[in-house]
Amino acid sequence: MLKKKRIDDHLYLQVAGGIEKMIGEEILKIGDKLPSVRMLSEEYGISMGTAFQAYYHLEGKGLIESRPKSGYYVRFSFRRFPRLPRKTEPEPVENEVSVEDMISKVFTNLPSDDLLNFSVAVPPLELLPAAKINKAMLNAIRNSKNHGLNYEHVQGNKVFRKQLAKLSFNWGGKFSEEDIVVTAGCLEALVLCLRAVTKPGDTVAIESPTYFGIFQAIESLGLKAVEISTDPVAGLDIDDLQKAIRKFSIKACVFVPNFNNPLGSCMPDNKKQELVELITRCKIPLIEDDIYGEMYFGRHRPKTCKAYDKEGWVLYCSSFSKSLAPGYRVGWAMPGMFTEKVVRLKLTHTNSTATVTQLAISHFLNIGRYEYHLKKLRTALYTQCLRYIQGIIQYFPEDSHVSRPQGGFVLWIELNKKIDSYKLYQEAMKHQISITPGQVFSTQKHLSNCLRISYAKPWSEEVENGLKVIGDLIKKMMKK
Repeated sequence: MLKKKRIDDHLYLQVAGGIEKMIGEEILKIGDKLPSVRMLSEEYGISMGTAFQAYYHLEGKGLIESRPKSGYYVRFSFRRFPRLPRKTEPEPVENEVSVEDMISKVFTNLPSDDLLNFSVAVPPLELLPAAKINKAMLNAIRNSKNHGLNYEHVQGNKVFRKQLAKLSFNWGGKFSEEDIVVTAGCLEALVLCLRAVTKPGDTVAIESPTYFGIFQAIESLGLKAVEISTDPVAGLDIDDLQKAIRKFSIKACVFVPNFNNPLGSCMPDNKKQELVELITRCKIPLIEDDIYGEMYFGRHRPKTCKAYDKEGWVLYCSSFSKSLAPGYRVGWAMPGMFTEKVVRLKLTHTNSTATVTQLAISHFLNIGRYEYHLKKLRTALYTQCLRYIQGIIQYFPEDSHVSRPQGGFVLWIELNKKIDSYKLYQEAMKHQISITPGQVFSTQKHLSNCLRISYAKPWSEEVENGLKVIGDLIKKMMKK
């Protein structure tokens, strides 16, 4: 019975995918009537229930709509996507990093239950397998000979590291547990790797825009940053990086090649290979943040820069914070030739990472639940991404430029030059709505008319009303 259900699930997704493709290619246009459920059932040789599931799936994405006593119609076409944000062009200068004050103001009140939170790029509880993870935690406590109370090996639990090594096969990695250092989340992995390859006063190359946590890490270590031009689709501009390398004494790079936060860009695999070849020639360590790598919407997981690293110059960092258990704070690094140094730094920094959370996630991976969960999560995120874009099209000014991510959790929106997104944030907070102003993603001022919106929260009337409020505020600010 279970096997038959899985086959039916697969069938409805196949049917829905075929219709979605026809909508994308405009074989089916907005307003076109779709076959009745009965006709769809006969045409594809599927049950009526499977046909209904296919239509429900497309309706959830906002691509079709049901009209009472009339049937299903195409509601949205991919051709209606707004224009993409422009490629960023930061000034080619070394900057002292200081965005702490604004970040503190934006993120201090986020835990409030009264807040409609578009700021945090983490999966909400309803998209996480809480019951299964709880069982994995109980199993870890019961079956560990020390009940998870002992200090763990400085590199992390060996069984867990073997599971992580297996995961690397998904992106072309061939590693053993000895190549991995377990950390308290991805940010600790980034900080340890930065400490391993730089000293205070050094200059680090970063994308523009990039995750504000990277700025905080750079600032805390007394480093300078050079921002590299980034395309909203293809990611980092390698030519711009080469110019920066010639102009500045760059000691390390920190990039998010897969689904950059906040742009959502994803470097093509051939460009990742080109990047690794460049940093290897120049002997510049590349710290790769791949925390969103598993959150892809396409058929295949994008490769990592680490997959092309032959000499150990790439220090790969990731975690389960975005995919499985944010509160567990379990991350890891594959630091290449710098592994021994990272281990020594961890020994003096945190010594050991929590044992029981490693054991719980290890058990969850071992029983094969992770990939099943990821498939459901990716489907939900892709659906939410489409619905949020449709909401922005409906409620924001027509000159808004919106990213088109192929993975991750966030949309990057470029507004009219008249808009100051930090002032927009302040106005939105009066309505108990939190957004992230573009200024926190750069050390420069060229992103002041941009903002980031997370689509992690499932689509609802509350979400739709929130986007409408933000759109109305933008229109009001443009009239001043």
